[in-house]
Amino acid sequence: MPPWLIPMLYAAASIICGLTVPRLEHTYLASSAAISIASAQAFFASVASGMIALTGIVFSIGLVMVQFSAIAYSPRLVLLFARDPILFHSLGAFIATFFYSLATLAWVDREGSGVVPLFSVWLVGGLLVLSMILFAQLVKRISDLQITNVLHVIGNNGRKVIREMFQRLDKKADTEWKIGSETVPGLDSVAQTLTYFGAPRTVAKLDIDGLVHLGQRAGGVIVLACGVGDTVVENTLLLQVHGAKDALSEKELRRTIHLGLDRTSEQDPKYPIRLLVDIAIKALSPAINDPTTAVQAIDQIEDLLRRLGRRDLDVGCARDADGVLRLAFPMPTWEDYLTLAFDEIRQYGAGSVQVMRRLRSALVGLADSVVADARVEAVRRYLEHLDATIARSSLDADDQEMARDEDRQGLGLSRRRMERKSPSH
Repeated sequence: MPPWLIPMLYAAASIICGLTVPRLEHTYLASSAAISIASAQAFFASVASGMIALTGIVFSIGLVMVQFSAIAYSPRLVLLFARDPILFHSLGAFIATFFYSLATLAWVDREGSGVVPLFSVWLVGGLLVLSMILFAQLVKRISDLQITNVLHVIGNNGRKVIREMFQRLDKKADTEWKIGSETVPGLDSVAQTLTYFGAPRTVAKLDIDGLVHLGQRAGGVIVLACGVGDTVVENTLLLQVHGAKDALSEKELRRTIHLGLDRTSEQDPKYPIRLLVDIAIKALSPAINDPTTAVQAIDQIEDLLRRLGRRDLDVGCARDADGVLRLAFPMPTWEDYLTLAFDEIRQYGAGSVQVMRRLRSALVGLADSVVADARVEAVRRYLEHLDATIARSSLDADDQEMARDEDRQGLGLSRRRMERKSPSH
């Protein structure tokens, strides 16, 4: 459901209830009220006017959250807060309380009856309590703007998509139908090509099941030229169909590639890492100069890479139920994840002893954690590259020696130094 639709549904429900419930009360539940007419009118009028002021406060809080996240962390984090369901449910509850209070106010002492719709009084009171609870939750969201909470939210998104997309290497079955894209056999000639035309859009999601079904129906193999997270522009090749016996509908093919204005982490484990790296390198900029925030971002990055390092990343192909190859699509390799996670932080943090020590600790931990020899070798190459970066940095000899120590806190607890000072027996 689009977030903007949530307050619209609240408003529609409140208008319908406001037009029917007080009328039914007046017709079937007319009785002397336990509350005076003047008190009921004052109550409904105060709630209605107060909800308008509260709605303005909600908008102000929303704008503060969006602006702060864009300036302090990354512009790409704006949607993380701007699409917060609590924000839209709060706005909807305030609008519903406002509309229903006004509608009920019209039925107080209707035609001089001296009757107050008592059920609606309690209903407005309940809506008021709900509004206060949602407002409290919304104010609590301000604390979520703390850097630790922001990093954990991004990390949790990354852990979720890794858990859903990849299978553990130690649990991989021999009958697994998914294979690496690098092992795609020779394909027949191209029978159909699909090209994108329009304004730039980002590949947000792929309908893998739908593409496999279409490939099976055509009797061929669909090869995607774009992966999740790619931006497609005018005349960009989207996919090719190889060896198809029957032509597929372009409309059906386009429907399997979900395009949007922004990247999402739904099928893209790279995107949470991208956000964490953005926060880290922004913290390392001369204008901010906050290496501790970069170290906290590396904490989350290391955790995501440790999980990826023990997963089967070769999922760039899909077969149908009969074991016939039907789909091939680009997927990042282990080296791609390492490049994304470490290169920019290493480049921008070369002058920070704290960042270099934390990067080294992360890489050493990865080398001990991953199970595939090729991945261990790739991590070791990054360790050598890190040492070369330290050697070329502007740090003096003593600082370079300190930067080569492992420290999960950046500057706090040196592992290698502890080993050197430990007594021998």
